[in-house]
Amino acid sequence: MKLQSAAIALLWLMAMPSARTEETATLTGSKLTLTYEDVRKIAPALEAYTQNRLLGDVWKRPGLAPRDRSIVTLAVLIARNQTIEMPYHFNLALDNSVKPREISEIITHLAFYAGWGNAMAAVAAAREVFLARHIGADQLPSVSVTPLPIDEAAETKRATSVGAQFGVFFPGVVQYTTDVLFRDLWLRPDLAPRDRSLVTVSALIANGQTAQLTPHLNRAMDNGLTQTEASEAITQLAFYVGWPNVFSAMPVAKDVFEKRPH
Repeated sequence: MKLQSAAIALLWLMAMPSARTEETATLTGSKLTLTYEDVRKIAPALEAYTQNRLLGDVWKRPGLAPRDRSIVTLAVLIARNQTIEMPYHFNLALDNSVKPREISEIITHLAFYAGWGNAMAAVAAAREVFLARHIGADQLPSVSVTPLPIDEAAETKRATSVGAQFGVFFPGVVQYTTDVLFRDLWLRPDLAPRDRSLVTVSALIANGQTAQLTPHLNRAMDNGLTQTEASEAITQLAFYVGWPNVFSAMPVAKDVFEKRPH
């Protein structure tokens, strides 16, 4: 029932005029609004799949909590700059117990993994949702925080390997990877390491970037993501990033699953 209600809310949100329509249109690049009737008139099978299979089946599968499904889906929409569905999924994520500070951190994290422009587009979409739900600064993460503990041995090994490969040719990238990504961003406490990994894995698959999937999926499972949850996340991703991207990711994920200790 929650998903059906949320689906209706999506249609209302997408049709609702913004108080700052022109600015929002500039940031999102679109003034398109849709209702289920619009979809039905153009692609009736798509409307049926949306209600019956996606909302009525996929989102209800066991093995991955609704909260995690919201995190996966938000990561996809932000990573691919798909702003039309963002208001609905920001609202659904909040209903599914994703905290405002966690949404803020997801957007910030994806600035590094999907680009600043995509993160800024997500800020524009989230702004209206946060305003409507009276989410203020007291519910958002601080800029300066006490970082989470770091595994010095593992980070030294990672930094040494990357430095040996690329340090001579790309010293700036190597420096920022260590100083900003792994010794700063990944240690911010308002998004748990498991969830931060789930966001990263989802974004990599969403954008077809399987080259980094092996280390990040291993990191996700080291951070507490189970094989069942990873499998269900990939099933969720099939509907939001398309079957080709998922079929490119599955052999890599399968190799990770097989090589991890049981």
